[in-house]
Amino acid sequence: MSHQLSPEEISPAGVDFLPGLALDFVIFGFHQNQLKILLLEYRNTGLFALPGGFIRQNENLNDAARRVLAERTSLTDIFLEQFYTFGDLARYDVAPMRAIMEAKGITPTDNHWLLRRFVSVGYYALIDFTKAVPIPDSLSDTCTWYELTALPTLIQDHRLIVQKALETLRADLDRNLTGFNQWAAPLLSDIFTMADLQRLYETILGQPLHRSSFQRKMLSLGILERLDKKYSGGAHKAPYLYRFRTNSPVPIK
Repeated sequence: MSHQLSPEEISPAGVDFLPGLALDFVIFGFHQNQLKILLLEYRNTGLFALPGGFIRQNENLNDAARRVLAERTSLTDIFLEQFYTFGDLARYDVAPMRAIMEAKGITPTDNHWLLRRFVSVGYYALIDFTKAVPIPDSLSDTCTWYELTALPTLIQDHRLIVQKALETLRADLDRNLTGFNQWAAPLLSDIFTMADLQRLYETILGQPLHRSSFQRKMLSLGILERLDKKYSGGAHKAPYLYRFRTNSPVPIK
């Protein structure tokens, strides 16, 4: 169930929030070898959108982002990256928000603060699919996982935001291998095989990788701790189990 609309959200002036500035989130989860993201659905309108929110007058930007993420996922310890600011005039479209508000029984005035133009700060987040409890916001009916390869039509420029987030995640993956454990850990079980890790990597990149080369690369980073072999009928056939080191050393270049 979504919470009731607050007086600040209903107020035409939106006095408790910074004017013209919003947050949009691409929240990634990994499940059954598929990359998924959370979307809000407005059932009475047929509209879908990324989770988002606003910054209170007395709130830091990143604190606001973490607050909204906690409200949507029920998680507080989340890998979060600010990746782009979306401010093109073409993204401004009053029709979806008006329809969403009217479906909730609110008849907004033409100058209602939620109908004004917003510049949006984009964040991507990586969370544990099994621990998240998705919760809709005050205007939506559901907050649900969707496969990245089978998304419904999204409002405004939200499809572009998803594409930009995925591009950034892929670039970060190649550029910051020393921090690989920081973002990969939320998407995997605490203990995993090298094949599990490779499937995650391939799913994000959208392409297959050579098994031996991938394994050499991962082991060279010094971020993995090898555990006992996983029993599967014969010790020589069992894959090793791994987990991320708590304090991973930076590899020597």
